[in-house]
Parts: sequence; structure tokens; C-alpha cells
Amino acid sequence: MAKFMDVHHDMKGITAEQLHQAHQDDLAAEGEEGVHFEAAWADPESGTVYCLSEGPSAAAIQRVHERTGHPADEIHPVPLRV
Repeated sequence: MAKFMDVHHDMKGITAEQLHQAHQDDLAAEGEEGVHFEAAWADPESGTVYCLSEGPSAAAIQRVHERTGHPADEIHPVPLRV
């Protein structure tokens, strides 16, 4: 399966609890699309959130995020990793 990094903008002020809940929501819905969300990071000051995931396609990642109420603004394939 391919790796993806998605980016969410406009989440200024997100708290650790909100980030945790959003990640838990994604984990609860990921099986429907054959996706696995590995980790999430946030910068509350800029409102940017990043998620690392694995799945069959960017579209599958987006469908999970849409279902859980926080669609990604950008989804980038990450074909190389060290």
C-alpha cells in the first residue's frame, strides 16, 4: 500500500484533545476504505494539521476524512522514506 501525507488548513487553535479525537475518529472509520492512519501532528498557531497514512489511494484517504468531518485540503503521496 502507498503512504500519504495529508494537510489540513484552517484548524487554528486546535487542542491536543481535539487532535486526539480527530485521529480516533479516523481510526474508527479507516477500515471501510482499507486505510490506516499512522500519526497526526498539529500546529495550533498556524492551524495546520498533518496526517501520515497508508492506503490504496488519496481518494480513499479523503473519503475517510470527509466521513469524519475534517476533509483534507491537500493529500500528497510519499513514495520515498528513510
